[in-house]
Amino acid sequence: MKHILEKYLPSHATEPVFMLIKDNNVHLKIVNERRTRHGDYRRMPNGAQQITINANLNKYRFLITLVHEIAHLLAFERFGRNIKPHGTEWKLTFRNLMLPFIRPEIFPQQLLPLIASHFRNPKASSDTDARLSVALKSFDPNNDRSYVFEVPFGAVFRIYNGKVFRRGEKRIKRYECLEMATGKIYLFQPNAEVELLKN
Repeated sequence: MKHILEKYLPSHATEPVFMLIKDNNVHLKIVNERRTRHGDYRRMPNGAQQITINANLNKYRFLITLVHEIAHLLAFERFGRNIKPHGTEWKLTFRNLMLPFIRPEIFPQQLLPLIASHFRNPKASSDTDARLSVALKSFDPNNDRSYVFEVPFGAVFRIYNGKVFRRGEKRIKRYECLEMATGKIYLFQPNAEVELLKN
């Protein structure tokens, strides 16, 4: 398992993550990309603890996602199964698990202040923290996608499921976008990845 983790994690994080997996008897599955999530945690009918993580994540997002899912396991075990999945108990557990990793041997210098800020009050997904999400995506391989905040007002774009939208006004944090086929308005996070279409 340790040699597999080396492929997906920053080198200085491999040993402590391996120990977290081993000590908590986690069955880790690294799976093909799922658009709707980076990872998930499930307690199996036989009592086994299974965590799945997308294989296409860069090593920094992989680390954050894996620790996020281990925090679910530990929060449920410590506080009981009736807690909210991303409530106070999970946030406390996630923050405490991440603290030993927030150092320059593991994360690049430009990510450290954003990660430190995020973990003061971690969100259900690092994607909802637009500044951190964009910074993490800068370590992904280059692709032809744009962020919604980069799309010019009135320009047309397509999302992963093929639906086409026209970018509208920015509200407080999110962008109003018109779905071309239905005329419905949807709100997009600024860091949503989209494919810009030629008008």
